Amino acid sequence: MKEPVRIGARPSVKPDLQRLLHEVALGDQEAFAAVYDAVAGSVLGVARAVLRDQAQSEEVAQDVLVEVWRTAPRYRPERGTAINWILTLAHRRAVDRVRSVEAAAARDTKAALLDHQPAYDQVTEEVETRLEQEQVRRCLRTLTELQRQSVTLAYYRGLTYREVAEALALPVGTVKTRLRDGLIRLRDCLGVTA
Repeated sequence: MKEPVRIGARPSVKPDLQRLLHEVALGDQEAFAAVYDAVAGSVLGVARAVLRDQAQSEEVAQDVLVEVWRTAPRYRPERGTAINWILTLAHRRAVDRVRSVEAAAARDTKAALLDHQPAYDQVTEEVETRLEQEQVRRCLRTLTELQRQSVTLAYYRGLTYREVAEALALPVGTVKTRLRDGLIRLRDCLGVTA
C-alpha cells in the first residue's frame, strides 16, 4: 500500500500543554516558549472577541501570557485542560479590561458633568425670581392708581417721562412727582435701603 503524498509542510503535532505547564511551573523558559507558540493565537482570538480592539487585544494577550508564566504552578489538571485554563485566564482578563474601560468612561463623563454644572442652582434661582416678582406685584397694589400707571409705563414699558405724560394726558411735572412718590413707596414696601 502506498503512503499518501503530502504537499506542503508536515502536519503539526500538538504539544502536550499539561506537561509543558508543569515544566513552566518549574521555571523552564524553553517550555514557556513552546506554550507561547502553541496558545498565543488562541489567546489573542479570545481577547479580540471580547474587546473588538486590536491594540487592546494584543495588550491583554501579552498580559495573559505573562500571567501564565507567573501562575503556572496554580494550574490543576484535575480541574480542566491546560488550554481551557489559559483561555479562561484570557477571557477573564479581557472582561476585566472592558469593565475598566467602561468605569473610566463613566468617571470621565461624571467629571465632565461636574465641570459643566452651572455656578448656581437653577431651581433655586427660579423660585427666588418668582418670589421677588410676586413681592413686586404685591407692592405695586399698594400704590395709587396714578402711581401704579406711571411706574408701569415708565419701568415695564420703557417710556420716558414725556411719553408717560402723553399716555396719561397729564403734565410732565405731575408724572415726575407720581413716579417719585410711587418709587419711594415701592422701595419702602420691598425693604430696599438706599
